Amino acid sequence: MVRIKYFVKQSWLLIVVSFCFGLLIAAANAAWQGKIQQNEEDKFETIAREMLAEAVSFETAIEKAELQTAKGKKIKTDIKKAIAADGKCAGWAFSCEGSGFADKIKIVLTVDAGFEKITGFGALLSNETPGFGDQIKLPYYRNQFTGIPAGHLTLVKTGQPDKKDSEIVAISGATVSSEAVVKIINHYAEQVKKQLQSKGLVTNDK
Repeated sequence: MVRIKYFVKQSWLLIVVSFCFGLLIAAANAAWQGKIQQNEEDKFETIAREMLAEAVSFETAIEKAELQTAKGKKIKTDIKKAIAADGKCAGWAFSCEGSGFADKIKIVLTVDAGFEKITGFGALLSNETPGFGDQIKLPYYRNQFTGIPAGHLTLVKTGQPDKKDSEIVAISGATVSSEAVVKIINHYAEQVKKQLQSKGLVTNDK
Protein backbone atom coordinates (compact mmCIF):
# COMPACT_ATOMS: atom_id res chain seq x y z
CA MET A 1 0.00 0.00 0.00
CA VAL A 2 2.85 2.34 0.90
CA ARG A 3 4.57 1.55 -2.39
CA ILE A 4 1.38 2.36 -4.37
CA LYS A 5 1.05 5.73 -2.63
CA TYR A 6 4.71 6.44 -3.33
CA PHE A 7 4.30 5.55 -6.98
CA VAL A 8 1.23 7.80 -7.37
CA LYS A 9 2.99 10.64 -5.60
CA GLN A 10 6.06 10.36 -7.81
CA SER A 11 4.27 9.80 -11.12
CA TRP A 12 1.43 12.33 -11.03
CA LEU A 13 3.56 15.04 -12.62
CA LEU A 14 4.53 12.71 -15.48
CA ILE A 15 0.88 11.83 -16.04
CA VAL A 16 -0.16 15.50 -16.14
CA VAL A 17 2.68 16.43 -18.48
CA SER A 18 1.85 13.54 -20.82
CA PHE A 19 -1.80 14.59 -20.88
CA CYS A 20 -0.92 18.21 -21.67
CA PHE A 21 1.56 17.14 -24.34
CA GLY A 22 -1.13 15.00 -25.98
CA LEU A 23 -3.51 17.95 -26.03
CA LEU A 24 -0.84 20.16 -27.64
CA ILE A 25 -0.20 17.58 -30.37
CA ALA A 26 -3.93 17.28 -31.07
CA ALA A 27 -4.33 21.07 -31.20
CA ALA A 28 -1.33 21.48 -33.51
CA ASN A 29 -2.60 18.76 -35.82
CA ALA A 30 -6.03 20.39 -36.02
CA ALA A 31 -4.48 23.80 -36.69
CA TRP A 32 -2.24 22.52 -39.50
CA GLN A 33 -4.67 20.05 -41.07
CA GLY A 34 -6.23 22.63 -43.37
CA LYS A 35 -2.83 23.87 -44.55
CA ILE A 36 -1.56 20.33 -45.15
CA GLN A 37 -4.66 19.49 -47.19
CA GLN A 38 -4.36 22.69 -49.23
CA ASN A 39 -0.68 21.97 -49.97
CA GLU A 40 -1.59 18.49 -51.20
CA GLU A 41 -4.36 19.89 -53.41
CA ASP A 42 -1.94 22.46 -54.88
CA LYS A 43 0.64 19.75 -55.55
CA PHE A 44 -2.04 17.56 -57.13
CA GLU A 45 -3.01 20.30 -59.57
CA THR A 46 0.62 21.13 -60.39
CA ILE A 47 1.30 17.48 -61.27
CA ALA A 48 -1.94 17.13 -63.23
CA ARG A 49 -1.26 20.29 -65.27
CA GLU A 50 2.16 18.96 -66.20
CA MET A 51 0.61 15.87 -67.78
CA LEU A 52 -2.51 17.49 -69.23
CA ALA A 53 -0.98 20.42 -71.09
CA GLU A 54 -4.29 21.60 -72.58
CA ALA A 55 -5.91 22.01 -69.16
CA VAL A 56 -6.53 25.56 -67.97
CA SER A 57 -8.55 24.55 -64.93
CA PHE A 58 -9.87 21.55 -63.01
CA GLU A 59 -13.30 20.84 -61.58
CA THR A 60 -14.52 17.98 -59.45
CA ALA A 61 -16.42 15.52 -61.66
CA ILE A 62 -17.16 13.00 -58.90
CA GLU A 63 -16.67 14.05 -55.29
CA LYS A 64 -15.43 11.42 -52.84
CA ALA A 65 -15.71 8.51 -55.26
CA GLU A 66 -15.53 5.29 -53.27
CA LEU A 67 -12.72 3.00 -54.38
CA GLN A 68 -11.35 -0.22 -52.96
CA THR A 69 -7.68 -0.71 -52.13
CA ALA A 70 -5.79 -3.88 -52.97
CA LYS A 71 -6.25 -4.94 -49.34
CA GLY A 72 -10.02 -4.49 -49.49
CA LYS A 73 -10.13 -1.20 -47.60
CA LYS A 74 -12.55 1.49 -48.79
CA ILE A 75 -11.09 4.90 -49.60
CA LYS A 76 -12.60 8.03 -51.09
CA THR A 77 -11.01 10.26 -53.68
CA ASP A 78 -12.13 13.13 -55.90
CA ILE A 79 -12.04 12.53 -59.64
CA LYS A 80 -11.12 15.77 -61.39
CA LYS A 81 -12.13 16.87 -64.88
CA ALA A 82 -9.53 18.89 -66.77
CA ILE A 83 -11.05 21.79 -68.70
CA ALA A 84 -9.42 23.09 -71.90
CA ALA A 85 -9.50 26.71 -73.07
CA ASP A 86 -12.50 25.96 -75.32
CA GLY A 87 -14.44 24.52 -72.40
CA LYS A 88 -14.13 20.93 -73.54
CA CYS A 89 -12.82 18.05 -71.45
CA ALA A 90 -9.04 17.72 -71.75
CA GLY A 91 -8.80 14.61 -69.61
CA TRP A 92 -9.22 13.23 -66.10
CA ALA A 93 -7.01 13.27 -63.02
CA PHE A 94 -7.23 11.41 -59.74
CA SER A 95 -5.01 10.22 -56.91
CA CYS A 96 -4.48 6.58 -55.99
CA GLU A 97 -2.21 4.75 -53.59
CA GLY A 98 -0.59 1.47 -52.64
CA SER A 99 2.30 -0.10 -50.75
CA GLY A 100 5.84 0.52 -51.98
CA PHE A 101 9.15 -0.89 -50.77
CA ALA A 102 9.67 1.57 -47.88
CA ASP A 103 6.26 3.12 -47.34
CA LYS A 104 2.98 4.06 -49.00
CA ILE A 105 3.18 5.45 -52.53
CA LYS A 106 0.52 7.93 -53.58
CA ILE A 107 0.38 9.09 -57.18
CA VAL A 108 -1.63 11.38 -59.44
CA LEU A 109 -2.74 9.51 -62.55
CA THR A 110 -4.03 11.34 -65.62
CA VAL A 111 -5.82 9.98 -68.68
CA ASP A 112 -7.28 11.47 -71.85
CA ALA A 113 -10.89 12.60 -72.25
CA GLY A 114 -12.05 9.21 -73.56
CA PHE A 115 -10.14 7.28 -70.89
CA GLU A 116 -8.37 5.46 -73.70
CA LYS A 117 -4.79 6.52 -73.01
CA ILE A 118 -2.74 7.29 -69.93
CA THR A 119 -1.17 10.73 -70.25
CA GLY A 120 1.16 10.22 -67.31
CA PHE A 121 1.62 9.94 -63.58
CA GLY A 122 3.45 11.89 -60.89
CA ALA A 123 4.36 11.09 -57.28
CA LEU A 124 2.17 12.89 -54.77
CA LEU A 125 3.76 11.04 -51.84
CA SER A 126 6.76 8.71 -51.92
CA ASN A 127 9.48 7.84 -49.41
CA GLU A 128 11.16 5.13 -51.47
CA THR A 129 14.89 4.43 -51.07
CA PRO A 130 17.04 7.33 -52.39
CA GLY A 131 18.94 6.36 -55.52
CA PHE A 132 16.79 3.29 -56.12
CA GLY A 133 13.03 3.30 -55.51
CA ASP A 134 12.79 7.08 -55.64
CA GLN A 135 13.70 6.85 -59.34
CA ILE A 136 9.97 6.35 -59.97
CA LYS A 137 9.89 10.16 -59.88
CA LEU A 138 12.41 10.53 -62.71
CA PRO A 139 11.40 11.24 -66.34
CA TYR A 140 13.03 8.12 -67.84
CA TYR A 141 10.69 5.90 -65.82
CA ARG A 142 7.62 8.12 -65.88
CA ASN A 143 7.84 8.72 -69.63
CA GLN A 144 7.06 5.05 -70.24
CA PHE A 145 3.48 5.75 -69.15
CA THR A 146 2.86 8.73 -71.42
CA GLY A 147 0.50 7.92 -74.29
CA ILE A 148 0.11 4.21 -73.56
CA PRO A 149 -3.27 2.42 -73.63
CA ALA A 150 -5.27 2.76 -70.42
CA GLY A 151 -5.52 -0.99 -69.97
CA HIS A 152 -3.76 -3.66 -67.96
CA LEU A 153 -0.02 -3.00 -67.63
CA THR A 154 2.74 -5.59 -67.23
CA LEU A 155 6.10 -5.07 -65.55
CA VAL A 156 9.13 -6.59 -67.33
CA LYS A 157 12.78 -6.64 -66.26
CA THR A 158 14.17 -5.96 -69.72
CA GLY A 159 12.70 -4.32 -72.78
CA GLN A 160 12.42 -1.05 -74.66
CA PRO A 161 11.44 1.80 -72.30
CA ASP A 162 10.73 4.13 -75.23
CA LYS A 163 8.21 1.75 -76.80
CA LYS A 164 4.65 2.90 -76.10
CA ASP A 165 2.87 -0.28 -75.10
CA SER A 166 1.53 -2.07 -72.04
CA GLU A 167 4.97 -3.38 -70.99
CA ILE A 168 6.72 -1.22 -68.40
CA VAL A 169 10.44 -1.81 -67.91
CA ALA A 170 11.41 -1.99 -64.23
CA ILE A 171 14.03 0.25 -62.66
CA SER A 172 17.24 -1.72 -62.13
CA GLY A 173 17.63 -2.47 -58.43
CA ALA A 174 14.15 -1.16 -57.62
CA THR A 175 11.78 -3.82 -58.92
CA VAL A 176 9.46 -3.56 -55.89
CA SER A 177 8.93 0.19 -56.32
CA SER A 178 8.52 -0.20 -60.09
CA GLU A 179 5.98 -2.96 -59.59
CA ALA A 180 4.13 -0.92 -56.95
CA VAL A 181 3.39 1.86 -59.45
CA VAL A 182 2.15 -0.63 -62.06
CA LYS A 183 -0.05 -2.39 -59.50
CA ILE A 184 -1.53 0.91 -58.30
CA ILE A 185 -2.44 1.95 -61.84
CA ASN A 186 -3.85 -1.48 -62.73
CA HIS A 187 -5.92 -1.59 -59.56
CA TYR A 188 -7.44 1.89 -59.67
CA ALA A 189 -7.71 2.90 -63.34
CA GLU A 190 -10.48 0.42 -64.14
CA GLN A 191 -12.41 1.36 -60.99
CA VAL A 192 -12.29 5.06 -61.85
CA LYS A 193 -13.28 4.39 -65.45
CA LYS A 194 -16.36 2.48 -64.29
CA GLN A 195 -17.28 5.34 -61.94
CA LEU A 196 -17.11 7.81 -64.84
CA GLN A 197 -19.08 5.47 -67.09
CA SER A 198 -21.79 5.07 -64.48
CA LYS A 199 -22.23 8.85 -64.45
CA GLY A 200 -22.27 9.05 -68.25
CA LEU A 201 -19.06 11.08 -68.28
CA VAL A 202 -17.19 8.50 -70.34
CA THR A 203 -18.87 6.31 -72.94
CA ASN A 204 -19.15 2.60 -72.27
CA ASP A 205 -16.90 0.21 -74.18
CA LYS A 206 -18.46 -1.14 -77.31
